[in-house]
Amino acid sequence: MSFTRRHLPHWIPEDAAVFVTWRLAGSLPPQAETDDKKRSSVPPSILRQDEQLDQARYGPIWLQDSRVASVVVNALLYGEDIRRFYELHAWVVMPNHVHAILQPRGAMSTIMRWLKGRTGRAANRILGRTKTPFWQDESFDHWVRSAEEFQDLIEYVENNPVKAGLVGAKERWRWSSAAVDRRS
Repeated sequence: MSFTRRHLPHWIPEDAAVFVTWRLAGSLPPQAETDDKKRSSVPPSILRQDEQLDQARYGPIWLQDSRVASVVVNALLYGEDIRRFYELHAWVVMPNHVHAILQPRGAMSTIMRWLKGRTGRAANRILGRTKTPFWQDESFDHWVRSAEEFQDLIEYVENNPVKAGLVGAKERWRWSSAAVDRRS
């Protein structure tokens, strides 16, 4: 079992699948709060935060630029297929945040440092930004505790663009595992 602490504790048992979310720097107002009365196996804290992120009323939305979204998608797939950092079960790149469900093959801190570092540098180059953070420093992770929760989280991740009103069907969101046929 690994345990790390920055601003949030990160506690992940060996062989657990992990639901992880990271967002653009400045994408939520300070002390953002919403009233969330939903019942779900998705942690309530991420539901509240995700609701605000989906509305994209505050901060940057650089991930809606297809060049930047491609950088993130390619890094996610490269991290699985070439670097073999994890097994990727589901993912979505939204205009201001990313959700992924993965089975880590190493420390989550190493995985996230690599993912955010690689994509942040490339995205900032594309956008002509310098000396400015691309990603929020901290990420949210939650280890999956049951097969039911695993399925619920996959649906949650892949349906996020539908819930946000960006597309009518999850398969229509280009930047998602729901739209990618990886069998070829």
